[in-house]
Amino acid sequence: MDFEQLAREFCRALRGSRSQVAWSRRLGYRSNVAYSWEKGRRWPTAAEAFRAAERNGTDLDAALRHFFGRACPPWLDTLNLTTAAATAALLDEVRGTATITSLAEKTGISRYAVSRWLSGSTEPKLPDFFRLFEACSTRLIDLLGVLAPAQLMPTVAEKARQAELRREGALRKPWTQAVLRAIELEQYTVMPAHQPGWIAARIGISVAEEADCLAFLEETDQVAWTGTHYQGKTIAVDTRGRPEIGQRLKSHWASEGVRRINGGAPGQFSYVVFSVSDADFEQIRELHLRYFNTLRGIIAASSPNERVAVANVQLFGLEDFDET
Repeated sequence: MDFEQLAREFCRALRGSRSQVAWSRRLGYRSNVAYSWEKGRRWPTAAEAFRAAERNGTDLDAALRHFFGRACPPWLDTLNLTTAAATAALLDEVRGTATITSLAEKTGISRYAVSRWLSGSTEPKLPDFFRLFEACSTRLIDLLGVLAPAQLMPTVAEKARQAELRREGALRKPWTQAVLRAIELEQYTVMPAHQPGWIAARIGISVAEEADCLAFLEETDQVAWTGTHYQGKTIAVDTRGRPEIGQRLKSHWASEGVRRINGGAPGQFSYVVFSVSDADFEQIRELHLRYFNTLRGIIAASSPNERVAVANVQLFGLEDFDET
């Protein structure tokens, strides 16, 4: 991904129909800083760029809440994205348990710089922020889409179109998620060649379903055929903008859990029915959110890939549902 190109497009999208001089003045600069940003001759810090987005009319708090969905971190109540502290908190939030060393290796940025950006003691320039954010979350395009008009950022618009195709695929073919993980398995990558049915046997689906999923993944550019194997691409399928898709996927994997419980399959199938205070229920909910973020961090850093698994996390108040 060309992070400098994305930074130029983002800065250009914020300006809209204004002239570069007028926009620079509106932002409080005496020089034509908009020209410098859009040409890549100098870069704003991430916080400066987000201040420009706010000046353009973007509600940063609402944008971040849309990005996080229901799993909003508590620091959103006290920090504004136009500050170095907030950009550091955002990076730290999305990195989960990914180490500074692993992020430095992914981005090619020094551990010293990554550490200082995560602590908020120094601020990353916009392309570096984008590079680190993508390494932490693989959701940079989603973030840009809630901060500026996607149609004004060609790279974002095209990737957003592809993301919508993948969301539709997840809705119609939920097993594609497991097939993608199966072709990451070390046992698959060391095979002399792809064997039809091997993936199906590993995740418990039919050979026909395996073939159908692989064909769709190839069609939507989520996998490529190397001549001997299918190779996946690192793409996050975010469904928060399409809640009906998220509900369908949650239902699918919950139903798969039920099927395996009823069949006596091995797994960690635990539950506890309890009564607590509202305050303690909220504390448990926040614990679940932290657990899920930590879980994703462990998954991101795990190597080698030796099995495909599902973590189906549920917490709900029994009174919070009326079927009628």
